[in-house]
Amino acid sequence: MNTRPDWHKPIPAAERLIFALDVPDLDQARKLVSTLGDAVQFYKLGLEFFLSGHYFALAAELKDQGKRIFADLKLFDIPPTVGRATAQLARHEVDFLTVHGNDGMLRAAVENSGKTGILAVTALTSLDRADLDDLGFACDVEALVLSRARRALALGCAGVISSGLEAAALRREVNHALTVVCPGIRPVDNSDEQKRTLSAADAFAAGADYIVVGRPIRDANDPRAAALALQEEISAALA
Repeated sequence: MNTRPDWHKPIPAAERLIFALDVPDLDQARKLVSTLGDAVQFYKLGLEFFLSGHYFALAAELKDQGKRIFADLKLFDIPPTVGRATAQLARHEVDFLTVHGNDGMLRAAVENSGKTGILAVTALTSLDRADLDDLGFACDVEALVLSRARRALALGCAGVISSGLEAAALRREVNHALTVVCPGIRPVDNSDEQKRTLSAADAFAAGADYIVVGRPIRDANDPRAAALALQEEISAALA
């Protein structure tokens, strides 16, 4: 008897872990990719590495190795600029691209995305209710995430970036076609700036399709072993 929830998507288990390759230069990036080997199949390339000047060279190398790529650039500008920037990224066949903007920006990204899936940022995992108050959002975090997710899906986005803490609400309230990517995956005793965190197993139980993990792998004494341990946790959570 199949007891998997109806939001479960046929994604290979090994691709559900997205490693955040947040390093400042190409040498460090290549060293980590070599160290991780087949323990990681999906890489997030963010702003820090973008400014290294080697973003697209590394993206091409990863594609040649059969890896998937998530361009986490959180585009936010006037819609025509977002659309043109998205078209440039799409030429490099990245799998996902983040956009951190309103309906016009998301629509422009979707219209120029080609085969790249657009992920709308809902609420950063470093923000809590007090931070949202400071920013002028007169609602709680879950309400904001649900509102932005509904709009993103209606505009043609592939999915959203959301804390695992809101994943269960997304599965209850939003069409299951939505892809949910959860950053901020941490051990229970986390003490860094990430405020809305969850373990890998709990994130998948709540409704995540993918998790994004950076420092717990990158800064581990043995990054490959840390990645493999997470892969085991993911496989067990999906069994």
